[in-house]
Amino acid sequence: MTRSTPAPPRIAVLGSTNMDLVAYVPRAPRLGETVTGRAFRTVPGGKGANQAVAAARAGARVSMLGAVGSDDLGPRLRAALAESGVDTTLLRTADGPSGTAHIVVDDDGGNAIVVVPGANASVTGLTPEDEARIAAADALLLQLELPLDAVIAGARAARRHGVRTVLTPAPARPLPRELLALVDLLVPNEHEANALSGAADPRAAADGLLRDVPEVVVTLGAAGSLYAARGARPVTVPSRPVRAVDTTAAGDTFTGALAVALAEGRPVPDALAWASAAAALSVGRAGASSSMPYREAIDALAGGPGTA
Repeated sequence: MTRSTPAPPRIAVLGSTNMDLVAYVPRAPRLGETVTGRAFRTVPGGKGANQAVAAARAGARVSMLGAVGSDDLGPRLRAALAESGVDTTLLRTADGPSGTAHIVVDDDGGNAIVVVPGANASVTGLTPEDEARIAAADALLLQLELPLDAVIAGARAARRHGVRTVLTPAPARPLPRELLALVDLLVPNEHEANALSGAADPRAAADGLLRDVPEVVVTLGAAGSLYAARGARPVTVPSRPVRAVDTTAAGDTFTGALAVALAEGRPVPDALAWASAAAALSVGRAGASSSMPYREAIDALAGGPGTA
C-alpha cells in the first residue's frame, strides 16, 4: 500500500514588500560620518515578503497579501515572489512608489536599516478576497511594517476563522492589548521582547509576555531561541555555528520556517531546531530573500524532515 504524501501547509502572509538597497561597508558610519562601501546590491525584501519567501522555500503553499507600487520596482518585487513559489494574486498595486529599505551591512554581518513604507502604507484593511484567503490558511504571519489597522484586521479575520496567528513585533513599538489578545504565537527578538515587556532577561521577558499571548518564541541570535508557553516548561534550542555574512534575513527566515514546521505538526523542539537550521543557512549568504534556503538544504543541515 502506497502512503500518501501530506498536503503542504497553507500560509497567508499579510505584510510589507520592499526593495532592499544594500550597501556593504567595513563598518557602519557614525552620525555625520561618510564611509566608503565595497559593494551595493538591490534585493527584494520587506519583512512580510521575506517571511513569505522563507515559508514557500521551506515547503508551504504561501499567499502574499499587501501592496507594491506603480513604479518600476513593483513588477520586480512581484516577479521575485512568484519565482520563489509565492502566490501574488492578491498583492495589490498602489499608485506611487514601492516600499524601500536602505540597509548598511558591516564586515561582521551586522546591519542598520531605514524603511520607507511607500505602497505598504496604503494597506489599511482587508478586501473580502484577503479574508477568504486567510480563512483557507493554516497560519497567518503578521509583522508591523503595515499600518496597525491592517495588522489588527488580519488578526481579527484569523481569529474569526480559527486560523493560527503568528506575529513578529517588528519594528518594535507599543502594541494595543486588542492585537495581543488575537495573537497565538509571538516571535520577538531580544530587543523587541525587552521593549514589549520591560524585562532585559529573555526568560523574564517571555514570562511577562505570556500575560498577553499564549505562546512566545524569543530569538536570541547566536544563542539560539527560547520557547515559552502558559503552563509549560520553557524550551531553549541553541543556534548552529556559522560564519555570519549578512544577518538581515535571519529572523524572517526563522519565522517562516518555524510556521511551516509547526503547521506540519512537528513537536516544538524539533520545529525550533529546524527553523534554526534555516536561519543558519541564511546568515551564511548575502542579501535578504536571496539568502533564504530551500527545504532540501534545511533538511540536510537539520538531519532530515522530522528529525531536527
